[in-house]
Amino acid sequence: MTKLLVIMGSGETTPTMIKPHRQVLAALPDDARAVLLDTPYGFQLNADEISARAAGYFAQSVGRTVDVVSWRRAPAPGLDRERALAALRGASWIFAGPGSPTYALRQWRDTELPALLVQTDVLVFASAAALTLGSHTIPVYEIYKAGADPRWEPGLNLFEQLTGVPAVVIPHYDNAEGGHHDTRFCYLGEPRLAQLERELPADTVIIGIDEHTALVCDLDARTATVLGNGTLTLRRQGRSTVYPTGTVLALPTAERKGTFFAEEMKEGHLPNTGDVLGRGGVPHARGAAGTDGGAGTVGGGERGADIVGGSGGVAVAATLREAADEAEARFSAALAERDVDGCVAAVLELEQAITDWGADTLTSDSGEHAHGLLRGMIVRLGALAGRADPTPLLTPLVEALIGLREQAREQRDWAAADRVRDALGAASIALRDTPDGPVWLHTP
Repeated sequence: MTKLLVIMGSGETTPTMIKPHRQVLAALPDDARAVLLDTPYGFQLNADEISARAAGYFAQSVGRTVDVVSWRRAPAPGLDRERALAALRGASWIFAGPGSPTYALRQWRDTELPALLVQTDVLVFASAAALTLGSHTIPVYEIYKAGADPRWEPGLNLFEQLTGVPAVVIPHYDNAEGGHHDTRFCYLGEPRLAQLERELPADTVIIGIDEHTALVCDLDARTATVLGNGTLTLRRQGRSTVYPTGTVLALPTAERKGTFFAEEMKEGHLPNTGDVLGRGGVPHARGAAGTDGGAGTVGGGERGADIVGGSGGVAVAATLREAADEAEARFSAALAERDVDGCVAAVLELEQAITDWGADTLTSDSGEHAHGLLRGMIVRLGALAGRADPTPLLTPLVEALIGLREQAREQRDWAAADRVRDALGAASIALRDTPDGPVWLHTP
Protein backbone atom coordinates (compact mmCIF):
# COMPACT_ATOMS: atom_id res chain seq x y z
CA MET A 1 0.00 0.00 0.00
CA THR A 2 1.21 3.51 -0.77
CA LYS A 3 3.16 5.12 2.08
CA LEU A 4 3.63 8.63 0.68
CA LEU A 5 1.07 10.44 -1.45
CA VAL A 6 2.56 13.64 -2.87
CA ILE A 7 0.26 16.10 -4.66
CA MET A 8 1.75 19.08 -6.49
CA GLY A 9 -0.26 22.09 -7.60
CA SER A 10 2.10 22.80 -10.51
CA GLY A 11 5.79 23.27 -11.21
CA GLU A 12 6.44 19.55 -11.03
CA THR A 13 9.41 19.82 -13.44
CA THR A 14 10.69 23.28 -12.50
CA PRO A 15 13.42 24.52 -10.13
CA THR A 16 10.84 25.19 -7.39
CA MET A 17 10.17 21.49 -6.87
CA ILE A 18 13.72 20.14 -7.11
CA LYS A 19 14.28 19.97 -3.38
CA PRO A 20 10.91 18.36 -2.51
CA HIS A 21 11.53 15.74 -5.24
CA ARG A 22 14.99 15.04 -3.84
CA GLN A 23 13.70 14.79 -0.29
CA VAL A 24 10.98 12.32 -1.25
CA LEU A 25 13.19 10.16 -3.47
CA ALA A 26 15.90 10.09 -0.79
CA ALA A 27 13.46 8.12 1.37
CA LEU A 28 13.66 5.22 -1.09
CA PRO A 29 16.52 2.73 -1.53
CA ASP A 30 19.03 3.62 -4.25
CA ASP A 31 17.94 0.66 -6.33
CA ALA A 32 14.23 1.46 -6.08
CA ARG A 33 12.66 1.86 -9.49
CA ALA A 34 11.09 5.20 -10.39
CA VAL A 35 8.73 5.54 -13.34
CA LEU A 36 6.95 8.35 -15.15
CA LEU A 37 3.47 7.54 -16.45
CA ASP A 38 2.80 9.46 -19.67
CA THR A 39 -0.99 9.10 -19.87
CA PRO A 40 -2.25 12.64 -19.06
CA TYR A 41 -0.42 14.17 -22.04
CA GLY A 42 -0.56 11.06 -24.22
CA PHE A 43 -2.91 12.72 -26.71
CA GLN A 44 -0.44 15.53 -27.48
CA LEU A 45 1.68 15.35 -30.63
CA ASN A 46 4.76 16.31 -28.62
CA ALA A 47 4.26 13.60 -26.00
CA ASP A 48 7.70 12.11 -26.70
CA GLU A 49 9.30 15.51 -26.16
CA ILE A 50 7.46 16.04 -22.86
CA SER A 51 8.60 12.63 -21.62
CA ALA A 52 12.20 13.31 -22.63
CA ARG A 53 12.23 16.73 -20.97
CA ALA A 54 10.74 15.33 -17.76
CA ALA A 55 13.18 12.41 -17.65
CA GLY A 56 16.03 14.85 -18.27
CA TYR A 57 14.81 17.05 -15.42
CA PHE A 58 14.82 14.19 -12.94
CA ALA A 59 18.21 12.96 -14.12
CA GLN A 60 19.99 16.32 -14.24
CA SER A 61 18.26 18.39 -11.56
CA VAL A 62 16.96 15.80 -9.11
CA GLY A 63 19.69 13.20 -9.61
CA ARG A 64 17.43 10.21 -10.21
CA THR A 65 16.95 8.02 -13.27
CA VAL A 66 13.27 7.78 -14.16
CA ASP A 67 11.90 5.29 -16.67
CA VAL A 68 8.96 6.24 -18.88
CA VAL A 69 6.04 3.83 -18.86
CA SER A 70 3.82 4.48 -21.85
CA TRP A 71 0.07 4.14 -21.33
CA ARG A 72 -1.10 6.81 -23.77
CA ARG A 73 -4.09 4.67 -24.59
CA ALA A 74 -5.13 1.68 -22.58
CA PRO A 75 -3.23 -1.09 -24.37
CA ALA A 76 -5.21 -3.99 -25.73
CA PRO A 77 -4.69 -7.33 -23.96
CA GLY A 78 -1.34 -8.69 -25.00
CA LEU A 79 2.38 -8.24 -24.58
CA ASP A 80 2.47 -4.40 -24.54
CA ARG A 81 -0.17 -4.22 -21.83
CA GLU A 82 1.56 -6.82 -19.68
CA ARG A 83 4.92 -5.06 -20.05
CA ALA A 84 3.42 -1.76 -18.89
CA LEU A 85 1.66 -3.40 -15.95
CA ALA A 86 4.81 -5.26 -14.94
CA ALA A 87 6.79 -2.01 -15.00
CA LEU A 88 4.23 -0.34 -12.74
CA ARG A 89 4.12 -3.31 -10.36
CA GLY A 90 7.90 -3.13 -9.99
CA ALA A 91 8.00 0.61 -9.34
CA SER A 92 8.52 2.11 -5.89
CA TRP A 93 7.85 5.66 -7.13
CA ILE A 94 5.26 6.56 -9.77
CA PHE A 95 4.87 10.07 -11.16
CA ALA A 96 2.22 11.56 -13.44
CA GLY A 97 1.73 15.20 -14.28
CA PRO A 98 0.48 17.61 -16.92
CA GLY A 99 -2.11 17.12 -19.61
CA SER A 100 -5.84 16.49 -19.50
CA PRO A 101 -7.46 14.86 -16.45
CA THR A 102 -10.44 13.60 -18.42
CA TYR A 103 -8.22 12.07 -21.08
CA ALA A 104 -6.22 10.28 -18.39
CA LEU A 105 -9.38 9.02 -16.72
CA ARG A 106 -10.65 7.57 -19.97
CA GLN A 107 -7.46 5.54 -20.31
CA TRP A 108 -7.24 4.48 -16.65
CA ARG A 109 -10.82 3.76 -15.63
CA ASP A 110 -11.92 0.12 -15.75
CA THR A 111 -8.33 -1.10 -16.05
CA GLU A 112 -5.85 -2.64 -13.63
CA LEU A 113 -3.99 0.64 -13.35
CA PRO A 114 -5.79 2.41 -10.43
CA ALA A 115 -5.27 -0.65 -8.21
CA LEU A 116 -1.55 -0.63 -9.07
CA LEU A 117 -1.17 3.08 -8.30
CA VAL A 118 -2.16 2.63 -4.68
CA GLN A 119 0.33 -0.22 -4.23
CA THR A 120 3.48 1.78 -5.02
CA ASP A 121 5.51 3.13 -2.09
CA VAL A 122 5.44 6.74 -3.30
CA LEU A 123 2.77 8.17 -5.59
CA VAL A 124 3.44 11.66 -6.96
CA PHE A 125 0.58 13.25 -8.90
CA ALA A 126 0.76 16.82 -10.16
CA SER A 127 -1.34 19.24 -12.19
CA ALA A 128 -3.74 17.28 -14.42
CA ALA A 129 -2.97 13.95 -12.73
CA ALA A 130 -3.71 15.52 -9.33
CA LEU A 131 -7.23 16.35 -10.50
CA THR A 132 -7.97 12.65 -10.97
CA LEU A 133 -7.31 11.76 -7.31
CA GLY A 134 -10.61 12.99 -5.92
CA SER A 135 -14.13 11.61 -6.00
CA HIS A 136 -14.93 14.20 -8.67
CA THR A 137 -12.75 15.76 -11.36
CA ILE A 138 -12.93 19.11 -13.16
CA PRO A 139 -12.95 18.73 -16.96
CA VAL A 140 -10.61 21.68 -17.32
CA TYR A 141 -10.08 21.78 -21.07
CA GLU A 142 -13.73 21.23 -21.82
CA ILE A 143 -14.89 24.09 -19.57
CA TYR A 144 -12.11 26.65 -19.92
CA LYS A 145 -11.06 26.08 -23.53
CA ALA A 146 -14.15 24.68 -25.25
CA GLY A 147 -16.90 26.48 -23.35
CA ALA A 148 -18.68 23.43 -21.94
CA ASP A 149 -21.10 24.01 -19.08
CA PRO A 150 -19.43 23.54 -15.68
CA ARG A 151 -19.78 19.95 -14.51
CA TRP A 152 -17.99 17.24 -12.59
CA GLU A 153 -16.58 14.04 -14.02
CA PRO A 154 -16.17 10.96 -11.80
CA GLY A 155 -12.64 10.75 -10.41
CA LEU A 156 -10.58 7.77 -9.30
CA ASN A 157 -11.27 8.61 -5.62
CA LEU A 158 -7.78 7.45 -4.68
CA PHE A 159 -7.37 10.24 -2.12
CA GLU A 160 -10.22 8.91 0.01
CA GLN A 161 -9.07 5.34 -0.52
CA LEU A 162 -5.60 6.21 0.80
CA THR A 163 -6.42 8.78 3.47
CA GLY A 164 -10.03 8.13 4.49
CA VAL A 165 -10.95 11.70 3.52
CA PRO A 166 -13.76 12.28 0.96
CA ALA A 167 -12.25 14.99 -1.19
CA VAL A 168 -11.89 16.78 -4.49
CA VAL A 169 -8.33 17.85 -5.38
CA ILE A 170 -7.86 21.13 -7.25
CA PRO A 171 -4.30 22.10 -8.30
CA HIS A 172 -3.37 25.50 -9.78
CA TYR A 173 -5.55 26.88 -6.99
CA ASP A 174 -4.03 30.37 -7.05
CA ASN A 175 -3.63 30.61 -10.83
CA ALA A 176 -3.49 34.22 -12.01
CA GLU A 177 -2.86 33.82 -15.74
CA GLY A 178 -6.19 35.42 -16.56
CA GLY A 179 -4.98 38.83 -15.46
CA HIS A 180 -8.25 40.78 -15.42
CA HIS A 181 -10.48 37.71 -15.38
CA ASP A 182 -10.61 35.08 -12.65
CA THR A 183 -8.63 31.90 -13.42
CA ARG A 184 -8.18 30.75 -9.85
CA PHE A 185 -9.18 27.24 -8.85
CA CYS A 186 -7.63 25.56 -11.89
CA TYR A 187 -9.13 28.05 -14.36
CA LEU A 188 -12.67 27.75 -12.97
CA GLY A 189 -12.96 31.08 -11.21
CA GLU A 190 -15.08 31.68 -8.12
CA PRO A 191 -18.59 31.65 -9.71
CA ARG A 192 -18.07 28.28 -11.39
CA LEU A 193 -16.42 26.71 -8.36
CA ALA A 194 -19.27 27.89 -6.13
CA GLN A 195 -21.79 26.40 -8.56
CA LEU A 196 -19.99 23.05 -8.74
CA GLU A 197 -19.37 22.92 -5.01
CA ARG A 198 -23.12 22.87 -4.34
CA GLU A 199 -23.31 19.60 -6.27
CA LEU A 200 -20.82 17.79 -4.02
CA PRO A 201 -21.80 15.57 -1.08
CA ALA A 202 -21.90 17.61 2.14
CA ASP A 203 -18.86 15.90 3.68
CA THR A 204 -16.58 16.41 0.67
CA VAL A 205 -13.55 18.64 1.28
CA ILE A 206 -12.07 20.63 -1.59
CA ILE A 207 -8.29 20.43 -1.30
CA GLY A 208 -6.83 23.42 -3.12
CA ILE A 209 -3.08 23.34 -3.75
CA ASP A 210 -1.37 26.47 -5.01
CA GLU A 211 1.04 26.47 -7.91
CA HIS A 212 4.62 25.44 -7.04
CA THR A 213 3.31 23.90 -3.84
CA ALA A 214 3.05 20.31 -2.63
CA LEU A 215 0.97 18.42 -0.09
CA VAL A 216 2.90 15.43 1.27
CA CYS A 217 0.63 12.86 2.93
CA ASP A 218 2.50 10.37 5.11
CA LEU A 219 0.02 7.54 5.28
CA ASP A 220 1.86 5.71 8.08
CA ALA A 221 2.45 8.73 10.30
CA ARG A 222 -1.05 10.03 9.39
CA THR A 223 0.21 13.55 8.65
CA ALA A 224 -0.17 15.97 5.75
CA THR A 225 2.57 18.56 5.24
CA VAL A 226 2.45 21.68 3.08
CA LEU A 227 5.69 22.39 1.18
CA GLY A 228 6.67 24.90 -1.47
CA ASN A 229 6.03 28.52 -2.40
CA GLY A 230 2.29 28.72 -1.81
CA THR A 231 -0.44 27.53 0.51
CA LEU A 232 -2.98 24.77 1.03
CA THR A 233 -6.66 25.73 1.09
CA LEU A 234 -9.33 23.46 2.56
CA ARG A 235 -12.82 24.45 1.48
CA ARG A 236 -16.15 22.93 2.35
CA GLN A 237 -19.61 24.34 1.69
CA GLY A 238 -18.21 27.73 0.69
CA ARG A 239 -15.93 28.19 3.71
CA SER A 240 -12.16 28.08 3.39
CA THR A 241 -9.19 27.74 5.71
CA VAL A 242 -5.71 28.54 4.37
CA TYR A 243 -2.56 26.81 5.67
CA PRO A 244 0.91 28.22 4.93
CA THR A 245 3.92 26.25 3.84
CA GLY A 246 5.42 24.27 6.70
CA THR A 247 2.05 23.44 8.24
CA VAL A 248 1.62 19.80 9.28
CA LEU A 249 -1.94 18.55 9.78
CA ALA A 250 -3.38 15.24 10.92
CA LEU A 251 -4.98 12.65 8.71
CA PRO A 252 -7.82 10.65 10.26
CA THR A 253 -7.01 7.54 12.24
CA ALA A 254 -9.18 4.57 13.14
CA GLU A 255 -10.12 6.38 16.36
CA ARG A 256 -10.74 9.67 14.61
CA LYS A 257 -12.16 8.54 11.32
CA GLY A 258 -13.63 11.09 8.99
CA THR A 259 -12.70 14.15 11.08
CA PHE A 260 -9.87 15.38 8.86
CA PHE A 261 -9.90 19.18 9.15
CA ALA A 262 -13.55 19.28 10.23
CA GLU A 263 -12.99 20.89 13.64
CA GLU A 264 -10.25 23.14 12.28
CA MET A 265 -12.48 24.51 9.52
CA LYS A 266 -15.33 25.01 11.94
CA GLU A 267 -13.14 27.03 14.28
CA GLY A 268 -11.41 28.87 11.45
CA HIS A 269 -7.87 28.67 12.83
CA LEU A 270 -4.81 26.47 12.64
CA PRO A 271 -5.39 23.08 14.26
CA ASN A 272 -3.97 22.51 17.73
CA THR A 273 -5.41 19.20 18.86
CA GLY A 274 -3.17 16.55 20.33
CA ASP A 275 -2.66 14.53 17.17
CA VAL A 276 -2.11 17.55 14.93
CA LEU A 277 1.53 18.49 14.78
CA GLY A 278 1.16 22.17 13.90
CA ARG A 279 3.90 23.99 12.04
CA GLY A 280 7.50 22.98 11.60
CA GLY A 281 7.29 19.18 11.71
CA VAL A 282 8.28 16.98 8.82
CA PRO A 283 6.49 13.73 7.92
CA HIS A 284 8.27 10.43 7.59
CA ALA A 285 8.60 8.51 4.35
CA ARG A 286 8.74 4.83 5.22
CA GLY A 287 11.03 2.52 3.33
CA ALA A 288 9.79 -0.58 1.58
CA ALA A 289 9.98 -2.50 4.83
CA GLY A 290 7.86 0.11 6.61
CA THR A 291 10.53 1.18 9.08
CA ASP A 292 11.63 4.66 10.02
CA GLY A 293 15.18 5.84 9.83
CA GLY A 294 17.41 8.74 9.00
CA ALA A 295 17.18 8.03 5.30
CA GLY A 296 13.43 7.74 5.58
CA THR A 297 12.79 11.26 6.80
CA VAL A 298 11.60 13.78 4.29
CA GLY A 299 13.89 16.74 4.71
CA GLY A 300 16.45 14.94 6.83
CA GLY A 301 15.22 16.66 9.98
CA GLU A 302 14.88 20.13 8.45
CA ARG A 303 11.89 22.29 9.21
CA GLY A 304 9.10 21.76 6.75
CA ALA A 305 8.97 25.50 6.08
CA ASP A 306 12.56 25.35 4.82
CA ILE A 307 11.78 22.81 2.12
CA VAL A 308 10.80 25.38 -0.44
CA GLY A 309 12.35 24.12 -3.62
CA GLY A 310 15.51 24.43 -5.64
CA SER A 311 18.68 22.51 -5.07
CA GLY A 312 19.77 24.34 -1.95
CA GLY A 313 18.43 26.50 0.84
CA VAL A 314 17.94 29.60 -1.35
CA ALA A 315 14.37 30.45 -2.30
CA VAL A 316 13.63 29.90 -5.99
CA ALA A 317 11.55 32.23 -8.14
CA ALA A 318 8.02 30.88 -8.56
CA THR A 319 8.02 31.32 -12.35
CA LEU A 320 10.48 31.86 -15.17
CA ARG A 321 8.96 35.32 -15.69
CA GLU A 322 9.72 36.20 -12.06
CA ALA A 323 13.28 34.88 -12.35
CA ALA A 324 13.78 36.86 -15.56
CA ASP A 325 12.43 40.07 -14.04
CA GLU A 326 14.70 39.67 -11.01
CA ALA A 327 17.76 39.15 -13.24
CA GLU A 328 16.82 42.16 -15.38
CA ALA A 329 16.47 44.33 -12.26
CA ARG A 330 19.95 43.31 -11.12
CA PHE A 331 21.29 43.99 -14.61
CA SER A 332 19.77 47.49 -14.66
CA ALA A 333 21.23 48.31 -11.25
CA ALA A 334 24.69 47.15 -12.37
CA LEU A 335 24.37 49.06 -15.64
CA ALA A 336 23.60 52.28 -13.76
CA GLU A 337 26.85 51.79 -11.81
CA ARG A 338 28.77 50.94 -15.03
CA ASP A 339 29.55 47.62 -13.35
CA VAL A 340 30.42 45.38 -16.28
CA ASP A 341 31.02 42.31 -14.12
CA GLY A 342 27.62 42.78 -12.45
CA CYS A 343 25.93 43.07 -15.83
CA VAL A 344 27.61 39.92 -17.12
CA ALA A 345 26.64 38.04 -13.95
CA ALA A 346 22.98 39.03 -14.43
CA VAL A 347 23.06 37.92 -18.08
CA LEU A 348 24.52 34.54 -17.11
CA GLU A 349 21.97 34.23 -14.29
CA LEU A 350 19.09 34.73 -16.73
CA GLU A 351 20.56 32.31 -19.24
CA GLN A 352 20.83 29.68 -16.50
CA ALA A 353 17.24 30.34 -15.40
CA ILE A 354 16.02 29.76 -18.97
CA THR A 355 17.91 26.46 -18.97
CA ASP A 356 16.60 25.44 -15.55
CA TRP A 357 13.00 26.13 -16.52
CA GLY A 358 13.35 24.34 -19.86
CA ALA A 359 11.48 21.26 -18.57
CA ASP A 360 8.43 23.24 -17.44
CA THR A 361 5.36 21.90 -19.24
CA LEU A 362 3.04 24.76 -18.26
CA THR A 363 2.02 26.70 -21.36
CA SER A 364 2.75 30.42 -20.94
CA ASP A 365 4.61 33.30 -22.54
CA SER A 366 7.30 33.25 -19.83
CA GLY A 367 9.90 31.74 -22.17
CA GLU A 368 9.36 34.40 -24.83
CA HIS A 369 9.45 37.09 -22.14
CA ALA A 370 12.72 35.77 -20.69
CA HIS A 371 14.41 35.48 -24.09
CA GLY A 372 13.32 39.02 -24.94
CA LEU A 373 14.87 40.35 -21.75
CA LEU A 374 18.04 38.36 -22.40
CA ARG A 375 18.44 39.79 -25.91
CA GLY A 376 17.81 43.31 -24.58
CA MET A 377 20.40 42.86 -21.82
CA ILE A 378 23.01 41.74 -24.34
CA VAL A 379 22.35 44.79 -26.53
CA ARG A 380 22.61 47.12 -23.54
CA LEU A 381 25.78 45.39 -22.39
CA GLY A 382 27.29 45.95 -25.83
CA ALA A 383 26.45 49.64 -25.63
CA LEU A 384 28.08 49.81 -22.21
CA ALA A 385 31.21 48.19 -23.57
CA GLY A 386 31.34 50.87 -26.29
CA ARG A 387 31.15 53.60 -23.65
CA ALA A 388 33.38 51.89 -21.11
CA ASP A 389 36.32 53.82 -19.70
CA PRO A 390 39.38 52.56 -21.63
CA THR A 391 41.83 54.00 -19.10
CA PRO A 392 42.76 50.63 -17.52
CA LEU A 393 43.60 49.22 -20.95
CA LEU A 394 45.44 52.34 -22.16
CA THR A 395 47.53 52.92 -19.03
CA PRO A 396 50.40 50.47 -19.76
CA LEU A 397 50.80 51.68 -23.35
CA VAL A 398 50.51 55.40 -22.55
CA GLU A 399 52.91 55.22 -19.64
CA ALA A 400 55.44 53.37 -21.82
CA LEU A 401 55.22 56.12 -24.48
CA ILE A 402 55.53 58.81 -21.84
CA GLY A 403 58.66 57.04 -20.60
CA LEU A 404 60.12 57.17 -24.14
CA ARG A 405 59.28 60.87 -24.34
CA GLU A 406 61.00 61.51 -21.04
CA GLN A 407 64.10 59.69 -22.26
CA ALA A 408 64.10 61.81 -25.45
CA ARG A 409 63.74 64.98 -23.39
CA GLU A 410 66.62 63.92 -21.11
CA GLN A 411 68.70 63.40 -24.28
CA ARG A 412 67.48 66.77 -25.56
CA ASP A 413 65.98 65.03 -28.60
CA TRP A 414 63.12 67.49 -28.81
CA ALA A 415 61.94 66.24 -32.19
CA ALA A 416 61.47 62.70 -30.90
CA ALA A 417 59.74 64.01 -27.77
CA ASP A 418 57.36 66.06 -29.95
CA ARG A 419 56.60 63.05 -32.16
CA VAL A 420 55.57 61.02 -29.09
CA ARG A 421 53.42 63.90 -27.82
CA ASP A 422 51.76 64.30 -31.24
CA ALA A 423 51.06 60.54 -31.44
CA LEU A 424 49.41 60.58 -28.02
CA GLY A 425 47.34 63.60 -29.03
CA ALA A 426 46.15 61.82 -32.18
CA ALA A 427 44.95 59.00 -29.90
CA SER A 428 42.97 61.53 -27.80
CA ILE A 429 45.51 61.44 -24.98
CA ALA A 430 46.00 64.95 -23.54
CA LEU A 431 49.44 65.32 -21.99
CA ARG A 432 50.37 68.05 -19.50
CA ASP A 433 53.75 68.61 -17.90
CA THR A 434 53.72 69.48 -14.20
CA PRO A 435 56.41 70.00 -11.56
CA ASP A 436 55.67 66.46 -10.37
CA GLY A 437 56.03 64.99 -13.84
CA PRO A 438 53.74 64.51 -16.84
CA VAL A 439 50.03 63.64 -16.35
CA TRP A 440 47.65 62.45 -19.01
CA LEU A 441 43.94 62.15 -19.63
CA HIS A 442 41.91 60.29 -22.24
CA THR A 443 39.67 62.81 -24.03
CA PRO A 444 37.36 60.92 -26.42
